[in-house]
Amino acid sequence: MSLTVTTESQQVPPASDEKNQSQVAVNMVIRQDPFSITLDASALLAVSVLLILGMHFTERFVLEFLIILVPTALLIHNDYLNFLKLGPGGTAPTPSGYARLTWYRLFTLRDPFSPPPRDPTQQPPAGILADLPYRPGPRPSVAGLAPQRQLNQHGSQQAYGRLRGALESLSARVPAQFVTATSCLEKHGFALFARRPLNVCGNGEVCHIHTQSDRSMHLNLHPDDIREVLAKGWGQRHPFAWGSGRWWGWVKSPLPTTYVMIYAPRDESDLPIVCKIIEAAVWYTAAEKVEIQPAAES
Repeated sequence: MSLTVTTESQQVPPASDEKNQSQVAVNMVIRQDPFSITLDASALLAVSVLLILGMHFTERFVLEFLIILVPTALLIHNDYLNFLKLGPGGTAPTPSGYARLTWYRLFTLRDPFSPPPRDPTQQPPAGILADLPYRPGPRPSVAGLAPQRQLNQHGSQQAYGRLRGALESLSARVPAQFVTATSCLEKHGFALFARRPLNVCGNGEVCHIHTQSDRSMHLNLHPDDIREVLAKGWGQRHPFAWGSGRWWGWVKSPLPTTYVMIYAPRDESDLPIVCKIIEAAVWYTAAEKVEIQPAAES
């Protein structure tokens, strides 16, 4: 019996600072290894002999337990390695962190492409996105809960640099309203915060970018804008976004229904659209209309 691994993962050397991490992280390949068991002739013979001996010399419940335990242990080990490959995020990369996420999987959002219901009492009263262009090409493959990452179509280093520059420029123009810092939700990566948020999530966090991995981002949007983003293919809802403070069975959701993943800008044509979506996130978080333009190429 052998476990067959059919994918590759490039390891990134440790960096001394965030700038170096940003430069090397673009080379990271996030791949989820499939779980498969291959039986060749010798392995099949060995398994058959062990099963026959087990039926004669082992208690039945012990044999049944071992038959279930071995593939289950291999499956859990493979899944844990896939969790680690997603990189740093809001959950500690430890067995206890993995166990907690495994429990939460039972209560995740079943359809991440359906918008949340619209609350007529919600402020601001409406979204601001209208007539977004359709995102060219298929959606990226997405995996994980916390962290949640794209497995392909990663953002370019150039697009990330211009996007980060745009958010830093916004905070420099109106420092009384916005500030940039490390994400308090993701605990890694670059984030924009509103100093006086109307809808509070993560101490007023407007958005954060997954700097060290795929360049995708998480943010909160008005349900109107979520509908537009989903329809045009620019993102999907987070699996935990069934409602902050709402209970599903014995589990309390850690995120609001408005929490969305926006796919990484792949090139210069994606970048202005992503900036428009972040403008909508600013509108929902702080009820402020701002203009975000991609920074000039450095």
